[in-house]
Amino acid sequence: MELSFSLLVQQLFIGLALGSIYVLIGVGLSLIFGLLTVVNFAHGAFYMVGAYVAVYIFEKTGNFWACLVLVPLAVGALGLATERWLVRPLYGRGLDYPLLLTFGLAYVLVDSVRMIFGVQGEHFSTPELLQGTVDMGFGPFPIYRIFLVGLCATLLLALWLFIEKTRLGLIVRAGSRDPLVLKVLGIDVDRVWLLIFGIGTALAGLAGLLAAPLRGVNPEMGGPVLIEAFVITVIGGMGSLVGAIVAGLLVGVVVAMTTLFQPELAELSIFALMALVLIVRPNGLFGREGLMS
Repeated sequence: MELSFSLLVQQLFIGLALGSIYVLIGVGLSLIFGLLTVVNFAHGAFYMVGAYVAVYIFEKTGNFWACLVLVPLAVGALGLATERWLVRPLYGRGLDYPLLLTFGLAYVLVDSVRMIFGVQGEHFSTPELLQGTVDMGFGPFPIYRIFLVGLCATLLLALWLFIEKTRLGLIVRAGSRDPLVLKVLGIDVDRVWLLIFGIGTALAGLAGLLAAPLRGVNPEMGGPVLIEAFVITVIGGMGSLVGAIVAGLLVGVVVAMTTLFQPELAELSIFALMALVLIVRPNGLFGREGLMS
């Protein structure tokens, strides 16, 4: 296969678009783990639910932009209910309890979707406004993938401003280091954890919506994504938001480039990348020691 500079740059942009979805998934998982120390094995199922909620809303409204607003709200609400009624009673009992609970919850969500929508899967088309390509100077590039990169960057900026520049964000950061101090100061830590779990699951649901036109929609779609999300979290460093962003983009680029040269090794490439990173930095790129203790 003859390679050109324009082809390599196009593939790089494809990797960034794929990485944008990975980033949303990884950031959501890292938020929940880094601030709540909850290993959320239902994260892939929330991603899948987001795709199916998008299918349902689009069938009713025919409006992709309505899906963009309503899907994260719906999946985030499901996350709020999960944290309040299922996960919260398990705080302080060790990592195993919420891990096993969310593992079981993932099966419940998958089987529920199978009963409602069937097992055959659903088709979700790229919205008409975002179809086609645009000349980026190095060749044509799909408009939808440009939209993915821009939306991801906007959401990450908004999340950074929320965590770094708002009073609630200050409380979140303080609570991740010492929740006992917040309780002494009279701050309701339970509400903070509820919010974080809701944001994390909302990001997973949004990622499911955005991936639907690229990957299709089926009840099993959350399984591979859960593995990818944990790989991204490990590469970036457990609980590190910056690490999740860098690792998500890096994984997207590695998968895209591997697909260009050796398509059959694309899935294997992310595990090779993880192994390489862990050899050099056992805690991940931006991880800190002691988080799992």
